[in-house]
Amino acid sequence: MLKERISIVVNGVRYDLEVEAHKTLIELIRKDLELTGTKWGCGSGDCGACTVLMNGKPINSCLFLAVEAHDQQVTTIEGLAQNGELHPIQKSFIEHGAIQCGFCTPGMILSAKALLDENPTPSEEEIRGAIAGNLCRCTGYAKIVDAILSFSSLDRKIS
Repeated sequence: MLKERISIVVNGVRYDLEVEAHKTLIELIRKDLELTGTKWGCGSGDCGACTVLMNGKPINSCLFLAVEAHDQQVTTIEGLAQNGELHPIQKSFIEHGAIQCGFCTPGMILSAKALLDENPTPSEEEIRGAIAGNLCRCTGYAKIVDAILSFSSLDRKIS
């Protein structure tokens, strides 16, 4: 089986790996790196459960080949918490009851972080646009939008 050597930084840790040319980024993240916070949903880029940040931008890791991530910076949901402390966006989701089954939550939070990094005070319409690629079966999105709006209205640093 054809393998390619890649270097990738995931959650601040550099990995030098040999990966099969057909392996997707989600397979690398979940199976090889054992970071299971990124969820495997539809496998066709429709649900957003597999959303990660690549160089700060949300991508569907189920559609992205691992070899395409060579020399890139990837952030998974595990990379947001620092020193055992949840990221303020994660806390806002909890405080606002924006988590029910939790399956969509990692992708939602990462999409929200990417938006807030670019636009610290988005409108409700901008928030809804940013999370449009993340499907949620449980919440109806209202509490998710509330969590993001609430976080953005506080003058917090979101790094």
